[in-house]
Amino acid sequence: MDFKPIRTKKIYEEIIDQVKELIAGGHLSPGDKLISERDMADRLKVGRSAVREAFRALEAMGIIEIRQGGGTFIKEVSTDSLAEALALFLMTERDTTRELLELRKILEVEAAGLAALRHSPEELDKMEEALKQMEEDFASGDLGQQADYNFHYALAEASHNSLLVRLMDSIADTMQRVLKTARLELYRTPGTPQRLLREHYTVFEAVKGGQDQKARRAMFEHLDRVEKAILK
Repeated sequence: MDFKPIRTKKIYEEIIDQVKELIAGGHLSPGDKLISERDMADRLKVGRSAVREAFRALEAMGIIEIRQGGGTFIKEVSTDSLAEALALFLMTERDTTRELLELRKILEVEAAGLAALRHSPEELDKMEEALKQMEEDFASGDLGQQADYNFHYALAEASHNSLLVRLMDSIADTMQRVLKTARLELYRTPGTPQRLLREHYTVFEAVKGGQDQKARRAMFEHLDRVEKAILK
């Protein structure tokens, strides 16, 4: 652990930065035990109170874990913690609609490509069932929001990437709130429900046929049209 002496007013922030740099550089890994407060204070030529403050901040960030009587360890980062952090951000930040739609595009375009290569027959059945439900919803005057979500989620599951699925979970509630208002506006335009259904079927057929590039392109075009309609 190559810590450097600190000469700054905000000592605890410099300690935090050095720990982060050591992790980023591969010198500290999840599960590694940090040296004690006393040893770190000696190496950095700072007071133990500054080290203690830095440790508390790092623990609050989820970077380290302080075990009573057992020492301080670099924390394992799970997919759950990443998803929870993103969900918290979306709940507390405002004016993130554009970024949220861009994130959705980033996630789902690649999800469509992976699903075309990795899907199971059961996952195709889920997608097709969601599309049939969407068609019935549109015919009855419903917005088809749940069916739409079910299709996109089934497609994400078919990517067989657990982290992608968890990220989809984390933005689901916020995305549905954003899209509900947008749908009400979009559906005032004649033919919109039918166009959206056709776009979903285009994605589905590409996934079903194992055409990953076509699936990516179809998903991008679908989400791009939705994004432009919402933000105009």
